[in-house]
Amino acid sequence: MVENFWLLATEEGGFGLNFNILETNLINLSILVALIVYFGRSFLGGIMSERRSAIEAAIQDVEKRQKEASKALVEGQKNLAQAQATAAKIKSDGEASAKVAKDNILAQASKDIQRMKDEAAQDMTAQRDRVVAELRQQISALAVEKVEAQLRSHIDEGVQQKLIDQSIGLLGGSL
Repeated sequence: MVENFWLLATEEGGFGLNFNILETNLINLSILVALIVYFGRSFLGGIMSERRSAIEAAIQDVEKRQKEASKALVEGQKNLAQAQATAAKIKSDGEASAKVAKDNILAQASKDIQRMKDEAAQDMTAQRDRVVAELRQQISALAVEKVEAQLRSHIDEGVQQKLIDQSIGLLGGSL
């Protein structure tokens, strides 16, 4: 089968192996490859060396940044813990202050309520005393009117003259 393939490839003008060194320029190709290897080694070696150095520098830079990022992360976590502790302290202080303020407000409200009750009681007492005084005045005025009315109806002119003379006599005067 390989023979048929070989014959088919060479007879049809296709591909095949040519073992004639002069015809295939195998010597020229070998010299060319040797020159490329000889002169290209230093050129490619320099490029590869530079590339290797650049990659090593990049790796070192990345490792350095990674260490700095780790340090920054640790510092950030420490700062976060401090901030949380401070927030908790502020919250507890705020709650304590709120409780004290609440107690003060309740105490002041209690005092205000008691003061209002006392003022209301005093107002009630003062108003009651005023009403009682007005009632006494009205009763006195009514009593005087009633007595005057009774005196006018029961006293005639003779009795009235006698009372006037008696009053003058008591005052020390004579008629």
